[in-house]
Amino acid sequence: MLGSTAGLPPATLSLAYLVAAVLFILGLRALTHPRTARRGNLLSAAGMVVAVGVTLLWFEILSPVVLFAGLLVGAALGAWLATSVDTTDMPQLVGLFNGFGGGASALVAGAELVTRLGPTGTATLPVETTTAAAVTGLVGGVTFWGSLVAAGKLQGYVEDPLKYPGEDALKAAFLAVAVIAGGALVTGIDLPGALATATWVPSYWVLVAAASVLGILLVVPIGGADMPVVIALLNACSGLAAAATGFALDNSVLIVAGTLVGASGLILTVVMCESMNRSLTNVLFGGYGTGAPGEDAPDIYEGNVMSTSPEEVAMLLNVARRVVVVPGYGMAVGQAQHAVAELATLLEASGVEVVFGIHPVAGRMPGHMNVLLAEANVPYEQMEELETVNPTFAQTDVVIVTGANDVVNPTALSDQSSPIAGMPVLHVWEAQTVVVNKRSLSPGYAGIPNPLFTYDNTYMLFGDAREAMQALVTEYKETR
Repeated sequence: MLGSTAGLPPATLSLAYLVAAVLFILGLRALTHPRTARRGNLLSAAGMVVAVGVTLLWFEILSPVVLFAGLLVGAALGAWLATSVDTTDMPQLVGLFNGFGGGASALVAGAELVTRLGPTGTATLPVETTTAAAVTGLVGGVTFWGSLVAAGKLQGYVEDPLKYPGEDALKAAFLAVAVIAGGALVTGIDLPGALATATWVPSYWVLVAAASVLGILLVVPIGGADMPVVIALLNACSGLAAAATGFALDNSVLIVAGTLVGASGLILTVVMCESMNRSLTNVLFGGYGTGAPGEDAPDIYEGNVMSTSPEEVAMLLNVARRVVVVPGYGMAVGQAQHAVAELATLLEASGVEVVFGIHPVAGRMPGHMNVLLAEANVPYEQMEELETVNPTFAQTDVVIVTGANDVVNPTALSDQSSPIAGMPVLHVWEAQTVVVNKRSLSPGYAGIPNPLFTYDNTYMLFGDAREAMQALVTEYKETR
């Protein structure tokens, strides 16, 4: 205990941690709705300030100068990332944050082991401490390196899945090494002779090294279509690693915070899997999105696609009473959300009902489309989820699909052999007219053709999302 807190009863620390935990829970609850998400962020940040602040004041961890320098550098880096990273790159940033959380947990647990062993390396480590550290090292190592690979895939550095013979056996081998090293750590067996009892705890770092390779091997074969699920799962892992570190340090607030992150990440992972009608095992080992059609695949588009122009779409909108906009990752890439929002405003000013149909896995991370549209000041009330908007397509005059593909592919309902069979999709084809804005007829992440493009009520508006939407805004202004 430092001088500033000397004399305070031990219950003071517990009370401060309780306040931080309550703030975390209230913040998490507020994050469940876009309207209260900003407040949720502030509450959670306040809880973290309380938790970190009281820990630094209560325990003599490092010199105040070093701690302040670390906080200053971390805060400056965080502020720079938050203000400089584009919203389209947020999934990569979230992936990196997950990795940093897992890596930090693994390092802290290792440092705790070294500290408890003492300078001679002859102290006995409690089983609960070594067990918690082993779990932290395994989950933290997988999370850190898996998140780096996931972020690289989202950034486009290593987008293609890497498949090779014997990949499952190789993963099992590294998992076995990690488990054996963890067992040696818990039981205190001297695997590499006397080194196991050395001051640097070699069995723990062998575990971390094996887990790190395992994290790379687990994510490398997964396609870009599954990255939203992988990011959600790694988010859960980072929380579990933090909770395990809390047990190693005997720190209650870290256990609570890690458990909340882990639980919410797992729930989100389940929701994402259900939205794709797939199991987590299938996501991790199924190779989704690797079956792109080859040269012999039939061209279902030849002679069956009707293209249109902004002028013609504007004419359709002039007689429409209800319009649904379905955004996808192409809208994010083209930064077309502001043009789309302006078009919606113009239509509403003309008495047209406008809503946005949001698929749960549209974009590269959960809520990606909601964030982009909120950035363009689209009211939350206009964003309808799949279950809400699907029954209304039959009463819709025009659907504008901009940058979306697999989430509006009717093959999910009609072809049981399709890789997206059973996946809930937006039934846009039930509308009177569908306008699909894409650069080309190239497939989405699932790597399969989309028969929607050949339907009699579908028109293709080829071009960059922002340029096409801005052209549509201009034409609508001139013709309404």
